[in-house]
Amino acid sequence: MRFISYTAAAVLSLGMPLAAEPLRIDWLERQVTPPPVLSNMLADPEDLGLAGARLSRDDIATTGKFTGQEYQLIETAVPPEGDFLAAARDLLAQGARLIVLEAPAADLLALADLPEAKDALILNAAAPETTLRGADCRANVLHTLPSTAMRTDALAQLIAARRWDDLALIEGPMPEDAAFAQSLRDSLTKFGLELAGEKAWPFQANMRRAAAAEVPLFTQDLPEHDLLLVADERGDFARYVAYNTWASRPLAGSEGAVPQGWSGVVEQNGAAQLQGRFRDLTGREMQPEDYAAWAAVAAIGDAVTRAATTDPAAIRAYLLSDKARIAGFLGRPLSFRPWDGQMRQPIPIVTPHAVVALTPLEGFLHATNELDTLGPDRPETLCKAFGETQ
Repeated sequence: MRFISYTAAAVLSLGMPLAAEPLRIDWLERQVTPPPVLSNMLADPEDLGLAGARLSRDDIATTGKFTGQEYQLIETAVPPEGDFLAAARDLLAQGARLIVLEAPAADLLALADLPEAKDALILNAAAPETTLRGADCRANVLHTLPSTAMRTDALAQLIAARRWDDLALIEGPMPEDAAFAQSLRDSLTKFGLELAGEKAWPFQANMRRAAAAEVPLFTQDLPEHDLLLVADERGDFARYVAYNTWASRPLAGSEGAVPQGWSGVVEQNGAAQLQGRFRDLTGREMQPEDYAAWAAVAAIGDAVTRAATTDPAAIRAYLLSDKARIAGFLGRPLSFRPWDGQMRQPIPIVTPHAVVALTPLEGFLHATNELDTLGPDRPETLCKAFGETQ
């Protein structure tokens, strides 16, 4: 297996084995009651995210056989009505210092601000808000899920490269739709593009029977456009927009060509091996949250191996240094931005059955790392907590 052999070779080159005491890695999940949706989309799997962490634990355990380092994954799930901070305090009191977190932004910030968590390293594998990497950043939090800005910057690069100059947008009614739509506007501006027109989605019912009649009328007065962007992050309505618009145009955003941190259709650069192992473990496709959790545990394992340390502060320092180069099956090594803790990674733009493009695209240049064209760059960051690393 490419990942295992690559890491094993690195381990053998280090010489000195690590201590045999198991290194504790905590999976902490805030379970959330799914919001009501207007369509009959499949529910998220119960092990979303966690399955990626489990697979990655198995991967780094293979490396640990060469170093004498064992790994222990402690799994904690807090129900929607449970006391999240009380559960977090209990874990910290038990010695949790490396925490892979699946929780909403508010819980992430509450955990990071606990005095008991000051010396912990929290890896955010689920909250996409760009502000968590900006004005609301925390020094003890790194992020393995791409920010919303990274996803929309990736899509804006594709739009610019394809010279789709005339654009229209449909924005859904949910808060996450508004956040994604605003991020799209910001990304279009960043890459010299603009919207010709936009509309808010007005329908509050399942469109299965009405789409063929309602969508053409709804989209009839949009200005002429090459591409229709849709902001529907819950998947409520965008699938009914496809092939029902007044003017036949391709879709992108939350439907059509979708920028994702990972997808089951990613196969190149050794990804097929990772996908196969994940399917064998779970019987399903790997989703972005699974990949983010896998990458979080893989990053810990890589730091332990290469920096020969199990200390959270030393692991953090290594991951934020220019020495970190984590094999992530996306064609380029993964690393972390020292100004906001965000993991650098290519962003695939996918349809349900194929990869359209892997960004950053050729021609979008950067002085030091082309991956930093995706999301806020160092001069643009609003994060102050990482000032000592700049």
